[in-house]
Amino acid sequence: MRMSKKGTQFLIAGIALVSMLLLSSRLTFAVTDENPDVTRLLTEAKEKAAVLSQDADQMEAFTRSNVSWESHATMLEDIKQHINDLGRVTEKLQSERNSASPWQQQAIDRMLPLMRELASNTTAAINHLKEHQTQPNTGSYPEYLKTNAETAHKLSDMIASFVEYRETRAKLAQLEQKLEIARR
Repeated sequence: MRMSKKGTQFLIAGIALVSMLLLSSRLTFAVTDENPDVTRLLTEAKEKAAVLSQDADQMEAFTRSNVSWESHATMLEDIKQHINDLGRVTEKLQSERNSASPWQQQAIDRMLPLMRELASNTTAAINHLKEHQTQPNTGSYPEYLKTNAETAHKLSDMIASFVEYRETRAKLAQLEQKLEIARR
């Protein structure tokens, strides 16, 4: 069966229209497949991780100065509280994991080992300080604090990068929609 030239043109136009509609719906889906609760929690985690990172730096600097063991204890308690606060956010993220987008699941999965490491090192530092109040900067204590600062930086940077990734995806989707650019 032969199609006329006009029939072929209509067929091609129809295929192009359907393709454009499917691609534009994929654009919208790219941002809307995210779980808004997870997005909100990741933003909250980003803020908490930034504070934790700053305090971990300050705590690590204590090893290079002559501050009292009470100052060490106070700062360690603050860091412990930051870790616990961030841990509560992480628990909420884990409970939402199954309804999260793939990139959100990846963010959640990458947070967990870093959180465990922070909790473990902080507990070890607290125990060391309890046993060595008169000489807090001895033994493994400086290494615990250094590792905590490095891990807190990794965690903060990683969460911030995922939040930035989400914001960039949203901007890209808006621009593509505004410019009516089909994704390939």
